[in-house]
Amino acid sequence: MRVRLGRECVYVPSCRFGLYVALRHWCPPGGRVLMSPVNDDVIFFVVLAAGLRPVQAPLNPLDASIDVDAVPDETWGSVSAVLTTNLYGNPDPAPRLRQKCDALGIPLFEDAAHAIGSRVGDRPVGAWGEASVFSLSKHVGAQAGGMLSLADPGLREAVAKTCAGLLAPRRTSAELTYLVRPYAEATVRGLRLRRAAWATIRLLGLADREEIRMPLRPDELALAARETPGLDAHHPWVRVDMHDYRLEAGRLRLRRIGHKLDRLDDVLDACRAGTELLLSTPWAKPRDAHGTQPLFRVPLFVADRDAAVAALARQGVVVGYLYDPPLDDYAGAEFTDPSPAPEAARWFARHALPVDPLRARTVVEVLERSGARPVRAPGELPGSRPMPGGLGPSRE
Repeated sequence: MRVRLGRECVYVPSCRFGLYVALRHWCPPGGRVLMSPVNDDVIFFVVLAAGLRPVQAPLNPLDASIDVDAVPDETWGSVSAVLTTNLYGNPDPAPRLRQKCDALGIPLFEDAAHAIGSRVGDRPVGAWGEASVFSLSKHVGAQAGGMLSLADPGLREAVAKTCAGLLAPRRTSAELTYLVRPYAEATVRGLRLRRAAWATIRLLGLADREEIRMPLRPDELALAARETPGLDAHHPWVRVDMHDYRLEAGRLRLRRIGHKLDRLDDVLDACRAGTELLLSTPWAKPRDAHGTQPLFRVPLFVADRDAAVAALARQGVVVGYLYDPPLDDYAGAEFTDPSPAPEAARWFARHALPVDPLRARTVVEVLERSGARPVRAPGELPGSRPMPGGLGPSRE
């Protein structure tokens, strides 16, 4: 990762853990962080755990990136940091955000969990902010691990020390579970027992979420917010979908993650081929000047997403990484500052169908057979691209 980014990197047990460390290092409690409302709710709770106030940004409806020009001046004047999303691998406008943050004297953080292999401007995603975080559970498929990248290499020792002080002690049982999990999952897939497995998990009360968003539990969240900032008070939310997010890694776990990381370039090459196919379909929106970017998931836009998800499920294709509703609609004004222009985020959250490029051909066949209809973005006319903020079309 040092070679890929040209930056110092610190291994962390998860992307969310690395982001928490970065936020605590650069942002004093009580600060405000500009972020995308179309993001994983876990990231929202990480911001809260760091003692910070999430501020939801207006978005470009094509890729859910922050629309720099639509952020009001008063909002720019009130925030103490900016957090990108780079959703599905499509990059946020990091060069412009870097300029804005430099002018305001505030840090830029890059959530690059979906964006290993993506570029913006003349650099890789993750090489623009004071700090950036990567997930090795995504492209690498390691189901654990992450990277915290630092612009200032002189901070590595201090940041690594902070990480060490926040880690939970290594557990032999967790390491054994991690080692046998791939074989158990392969058995479930091979025997077509996914539905039975999920039913058992729900019956045992082990399911973290039943819907796209986890339960907010506002009364409990309000109590957690009154405590000293930290992961402990917000652990019930931050741990969702990854209970080992702050666990110290053992030698065997690190060895498996290393082997997975060694094959990353082959995975990215296969993803590029699938992404090219998906971007050529009628459900895709025109690509930007950066070319093939969404290597983790490709957002296709369909009129009836629920029907498309159901059609894919009947063929064994599970659609994940849906972020609906947007975070300001999900959490409300008690816990976040709502976006001043929420329509683009709502449209994206309702219509985006994130497709694994490694399943591209199967997905295209299913969507064609099911009669899935493409849908236009706000302000889009045939043969045109919507302007950021839905201000009207610009000709290709």
